[in-house]
Amino acid sequence: MRILMVEDAEDLAEGVVAHLARSGLTCDLAASVEEARDFRAVQAYDAIILDINLPDGSGLSLLREMRVGADRTPVLMLTALASVDDRVEALDQGADDFLGKPFDQRELEARLRALVRRDAARKSETITLGSLTYVLKDRSAMLGTLPLDLTRREAALLDALIRHQGQYLSKARLYDTLYGFEDADVGENAIELYIARLRKKFSGSDVAITTQRGIGYRIGLND
Repeated sequence: MRILMVEDAEDLAEGVVAHLARSGLTCDLAASVEEARDFRAVQAYDAIILDINLPDGSGLSLLREMRVGADRTPVLMLTALASVDDRVEALDQGADDFLGKPFDQRELEARLRALVRRDAARKSETITLGSLTYVLKDRSAMLGTLPLDLTRREAALLDALIRHQGQYLSKARLYDTLYGFEDADVGENAIELYIARLRKKFSGSDVAITTQRGIGYRIGLND
């Protein structure tokens, strides 16, 4: 299991890294939001320990980036013990758990293992919509007995739509899902292109993507 800890308190962070290493867990250490971005750009993690107050901003900003980009890596937020507002906001932004400072190393490790077990169970799940079967773990899909050949953007778009099947998602929300905080040189109209591509893949099946002007797009079954 590989963990990323984003924490600028050196003594605290080094203590956690050492404790996790003794338990057989690998833990990389980032002291800022920017360092955490660099680590995540080259390495996938089973879970992230994320402090809220960091030298170059709030850990919540990194959490938002991850969730907007459909990254569901389990995140354990570290908060000041008395900061209820921070805890509530962290959970609202998509944190999976939180732990107040100071904390016991054994509790931190136990919470991490629980998050990773829960995530593994979630990733094994599939979503079925008519003849469409979607696997959460690797964003793969089958239409009947045939696999769908999806690009990374198409898979991200399908992921957002099928997780909210029956609901209309706005073009702006889908744009954030596909491009997140990238410096993308495309506008929101790019969503129409990817919607058209997915519709072509579903042509002739019982699955359809419908449009409600001014509202957004929805995936569901053909009437």
